[in-house]
Amino acid sequence: MVNDDDGAARSERHGTADARRVANAGESGTKGSGESKAKGRPRGRPRSFDRETALEKALLAFWEHGYEATSVSDLTRVMDIGAPSLYAAFGDKRSLFEEVVRVYGTGHGSFTDRALAEEPTARAAVERTLREAATAYTEPGHPHGCLVVHAATNCSDAEVEQSLRDRRNANIAAFESRIRADAAAGVLPSGTDAAALARHVGAMIQGMSQQARDGASREELEGVAAIAMTIWPRTGTHTG
Repeated sequence: MVNDDDGAARSERHGTADARRVANAGESGTKGSGESKAKGRPRGRPRSFDRETALEKALLAFWEHGYEATSVSDLTRVMDIGAPSLYAAFGDKRSLFEEVVRVYGTGHGSFTDRALAEEPTARAAVERTLREAATAYTEPGHPHGCLVVHAATNCSDAEVEQSLRDRRNANIAAFESRIRADAAAGVLPSGTDAAALARHVGAMIQGMSQQARDGASREELEGVAAIAMTIWPRTGTHTG
């Protein structure tokens, strides 16, 4: 018993000494390593992904599946980044989606704004919008239809749903404003129901989006657009 106690005491003393030596060596090594790293590069870890590429991948995911059905784990998988990187670069899911919608509006979905800005009349702007929608909603390389229309499907987030609704209504309001201006200028009959005509345009755009997701071809949607334009009123002295 005495020998065992003495051996245990010696072992404990040796172990403690060894532990101190390891700790001191580790502290010295850590300090040297830290100083070396500090000299070798600036503090902070560089991004390990391309932000624009990751954002485009998120856009395609939301476009394909909608806001509600696209989870954070889905996003990290398709964007090929970890959740901490996603939150650090884009914020939460809603913030990422808001940025995606802005990017969509200046890229894939910009044809409506361009038509309104570049065409001389409301009729010409609407005709161009519907024609280009037929192409944009069916072209290969991305999901069919319109992200702003489809992403709201089964959405339980009231703020996201309202934001998308506001964007769709803003487009209708822009068409209504152009129609009223043309009626005032005599390009369209003075009794033209601008609100109803603009709402018809919105219905066509949203309907074409869903038809594209259901498999309608560009040619089929162009036919729909051509029929839609036949209801537009004309005056005897001006062309739209």
